[in-house]
Amino acid sequence: MKQKLLDTINKFEPDKSKSPFLWTLYDGLHTFLFAPNHVTKRGVHIRDNMDLKRTMVHVVLLLQLCYLFGTYNIGHQHFLAIGEYTGFLEGFHLKLLYGFWQLLPIFIVAHVVGLAIEFYYAAKKGHSIEEGFLVSGALIPMIMPPDLPLWILAVSVAFAVIIGKEAFGGTGMNIWNVALLSRVFVFFAYPTEISGDEVWVAGLESTFPGSAVEYGWIHLVLFNGLFEWAGWATFDPGWQVADGFTGATPLALAFQGGWDAVTEVYSQAAMIWGTIPGSIGETSKPLIVIAAIFLGVVGIASWRIMLGMLLGTIFTGVLLNLWGATPFMTVPWYHHIYIGSFLFALAFMATDPVTAASTNRGKWVYGFLIGFFGLIIRILNPAYPEGWMLAILLMNTFSPLIDHLVLRKNMQKRLASA
Repeated sequence: MKQKLLDTINKFEPDKSKSPFLWTLYDGLHTFLFAPNHVTKRGVHIRDNMDLKRTMVHVVLLLQLCYLFGTYNIGHQHFLAIGEYTGFLEGFHLKLLYGFWQLLPIFIVAHVVGLAIEFYYAAKKGHSIEEGFLVSGALIPMIMPPDLPLWILAVSVAFAVIIGKEAFGGTGMNIWNVALLSRVFVFFAYPTEISGDEVWVAGLESTFPGSAVEYGWIHLVLFNGLFEWAGWATFDPGWQVADGFTGATPLALAFQGGWDAVTEVYSQAAMIWGTIPGSIGETSKPLIVIAAIFLGVVGIASWRIMLGMLLGTIFTGVLLNLWGATPFMTVPWYHHIYIGSFLFALAFMATDPVTAASTNRGKWVYGFLIGFFGLIIRILNPAYPEGWMLAILLMNTFSPLIDHLVLRKNMQKRLASA
C-alpha cells in the first residue's frame, strides 16, 4: 500500500529546472508523507536515523499539550472577566470553542506567512523546503497575547523569518531564536499590544467594569445555533465585564506590590496549574515540566542549559531577596520559577540547538547567564516585568563567543599537557 502511494506521488514530480516552485511544493509534501528510505548503522558516534524534520516534530507534538490548555484558558479567562461560569469546567463548550476560534486565526496567519516566505526562498535557491519553521511556527502563537491584531502578527513573523533567518542563510544559520525575534518585534514596534492589563484577556472592549464583550457572527449565529439545537448554554451579547475584575498578570501585581499583592488576586494553585492571564502557552506549569523532562531525557533539548538556567535564576533571586530594595525584590526566589514564562522559556526557547551554545561547558555558562540576566531584567526593568525574551536573545548573540572561549581553553589545556 505504501509503495503504491509512493509510486503514484512520484508520477507527479515536476521538473526541478523548469518549475522550481512546484518542485519545492512537491518535495515538501513528499518528505512530509514519507520517512527516509535508508537506516543508519549503529556506530561509535552515530546513534539513530532521526533527521531534522522528525526531531522537530517531537517538539511540535509536545507543544500540543500547551495548545490544548492554552485554547481552553483563553475562553476561561474571558468568562472570568464577565463573571460567568467562573468554575474551571463550567461552561466547558463555551470556553473551548471561544478559545479555539480566538487561537485558530493566530495559528493560521503565523504559518501562512512564515511558510510562504520559506517556500519562496526555497524555490529561489532551488533546494528542498527547510524544516526550521516547523518549531518556530508552533512556538510563535504560544508566546503572543490572545487578542493580538493579526496584521501585527503577520508583520512580526515576516520580520523574524526574513531578517532573523533568511538573511543569514536559512535554517541552521540564524543567530537569534526566530520565535523570540517575532515577539521582540511586537514588543518594540507595538508595545501597547503586548503589555498592560487588557491584552491578556480576549474579547473585551476594556477591562473596566461594565465594558461590553465583543462577539461576532461566528459566536452569535453559528455557535449559538449549534448550542441551542443541543440544548446547551449560549453566548449572550449583553454580558459585561464584572465589578472587581483585573486582567493584571501575577508579574504585574508583583512589580506593583510584591508577593502579597499577587496572592490577593491569584491562589498559588491557580498560578501553578495555569488558570491565569498570560501568553497563550506559558501558563500551565505541569504540562511544560512534562515536556521539558521528555525533551531532556531523549536528548532533543540540553538538560545542561535547562539546569544552568534554573541555577542562574535561583542564584540571582537569592541575591535580590537579600537586597530587598523594592517590593518586587522581596518576592521569594522560588516563586519566580512558576510565575511568568520562566519554565516555558527554559523548556522551549533557551534550548534551541541552533542559537544556543554547543559545547558542554558552554551550555552551563549559557544557561546560567540567561537565568542571571533574565531575572535582573524582570525585576529591575521599570517598563515590562519580564526578562526571559531579552535575556535569551542577548545570550544568543554571545553563544559563539562562549563556545570559542571554551574551545580555546580546551586547546590550551591539551597543548600544555602535550
